[in-house]
Amino acid sequence: MSELSQSAILDWLRETRPERLRSLYEQADAVRRQSVGDAVHLRGLIEISSHCVRQCMYCGLRRGNRTLERYRMTREEILDCARQAEHLGYGTVVMQAGEDPALTAQSVAEIIQWIKRETALAVTLSLGERHQHELRLWRSAGADRYLLRFETSDPKLYRAIHPRGAAAPDRLALLRTLKALGYEAGGGVMVGIPGQSCESLAQDVLAFRALDLDMIGIGPYIPHPLTPLGSGALRPAIDPAEQAPATEEMVYKMVALARIMCPTANIPSTTALATINKAHGRTRGLSVGANVVMPNLTPLKYRSLYQIYPAKACIEESATDCHQCLRGQIHSLGRFAGRGRGGRGEGESTVPLWRPPYPELVQVNRAR
Repeated sequence: MSELSQSAILDWLRETRPERLRSLYEQADAVRRQSVGDAVHLRGLIEISSHCVRQCMYCGLRRGNRTLERYRMTREEILDCARQAEHLGYGTVVMQAGEDPALTAQSVAEIIQWIKRETALAVTLSLGERHQHELRLWRSAGADRYLLRFETSDPKLYRAIHPRGAAAPDRLALLRTLKALGYEAGGGVMVGIPGQSCESLAQDVLAFRALDLDMIGIGPYIPHPLTPLGSGALRPAIDPAEQAPATEEMVYKMVALARIMCPTANIPSTTALATINKAHGRTRGLSVGANVVMPNLTPLKYRSLYQIYPAKACIEESATDCHQCLRGQIHSLGRFAGRGRGGRGEGESTVPLWRPPYPELVQVNRAR
């Protein structure tokens, strides 16, 4: 079943019979168990800045949102979160932000290097579309993974929701660059974007496999009322009968198909799933193929300000409370929290996870 054709994927995306979907989910869970085991890896999320220069039509952090109070965490705040991650037993920290020019190549490299020198943590970055020399510097400083969701592989829809003009970088090409630089590379999509069809989602699943992604994030489209897409000011053209729904079920289908097509990838049960189903979204995601969760370590005073979409789950829970809740959910499934850094495939990475062999801070090549 790991060689599904586009038409077979499309059939599953259109499937509505509960007994048939149950067979899909059981197959995906079996592939997950065989390929990556019963460990659920916890990645400590640190949302280090809500500043962003981009105008993505769906994101509450977009530059045009003048109502949002912006913040940047200090270096010491970030390092405190990294210490907390190690104390809680996590193997990875994920530094996420809007595309913020104030997060310079050198400043980020210094933070990475401190974390690698002082802890055993893997470092994942999710800082948007950055220049190749920055990505190379951060890899040299010790960054292990990079997340760059492409949201949709449909080029027409992508251009509609990411207004960048002719000079816009190709995120699929950037993912290939990240792999060439030695990162574990993560991509992913939103499900149910206005203008998105099931055919488009089927292409996304094929793109996961073609890119040989190490990490795949899949979540529902959640409208933000202060964005053009969420307010209805932007309405990508599509036959209503072809519109893919932004439902839990469609997300579970995509997670299951991603697991079957990419057996050894790390696949999170996302915060967005927990947002649309606070009681069971994460556990259901874990039961249909996911093997990662991302507890939030961002200080509480900043959590509500990182508004990619409204009413995000876990914005009022302390890091310790979030940790205990997630462990309880994991154990309720008969699974266990993974130990170590949890690279691709049963805790073993296809890319070496390492600390820099030198104590000096990496310097930017000023000639670039």
